[in-house]
Amino acid sequence: MIFAAGRGDRMRPLTDHTPKPLLNVGGKPLIVWQIERLAAAGVRDIVINHAWLGAQIEATLGDGSTWGVRLAYSPEGQALETAGGVAQAMPLLHAGDGHSVFIAVSGDVFCDYDYAVLRDRAPAMAAQAAPSMHLVMVPNPPYHVRGDFALDDEGTLHADGPERLTFGNIGLYDTRLFAGIAPGTRLAMTPLYHQAIAEGRATGERFDGRWENVGTPAQLAALDAEVAAR
Repeated sequence: MIFAAGRGDRMRPLTDHTPKPLLNVGGKPLIVWQIERLAAAGVRDIVINHAWLGAQIEATLGDGSTWGVRLAYSPEGQALETAGGVAQAMPLLHAGDGHSVFIAVSGDVFCDYDYAVLRDRAPAMAAQAAPSMHLVMVPNPPYHVRGDFALDDEGTLHADGPERLTFGNIGLYDTRLFAGIAPGTRLAMTPLYHQAIAEGRATGERFDGRWENVGTPAQLAALDAEVAAR
């Protein structure tokens, strides 16, 4: 699932008429970089939620055949935040009548993370008796120096610890984590993170490769110039 429903207020005025995931970097939309990396990892079915100017996202990306994937869309009248967006998209994420495990990433993240790492973890996570999550953590960027969670040597996440890292908006989730959220509910993911961490059901990994959460026009321009120069 690629999250693409946000308004992108910090990216205004660019996002007044263009949804943030469709802003270009190196000649193609941010979200296309993510689709291509997911496709390269063998992911074939991708759900994209949208709210702000969502029709543009569907018109631009179509059915996904350009990248060898199948795209399905989960429209939201008003953005339901991350957990609410998953709950709304649940009919598209379920594997038949049972539960499933899915990769989720923000549509405005630019990275060279290999999604095959998460793909290969999914079967073991799906076989667990209790639902869990696995988060990709990155070194703290200058605008978020305190980080989000701590990661121990065994790969378990904690609310605090000697070294806190930043959640990279890339994760692997069991659909059972969202079973109690009614469709249409507006809910952030933060309470689910803290609950899973408190119950010892959240693992993670550190990623030191290229990662950037593109948040402002200046960041976008700098990234675009860098990619174009390669």
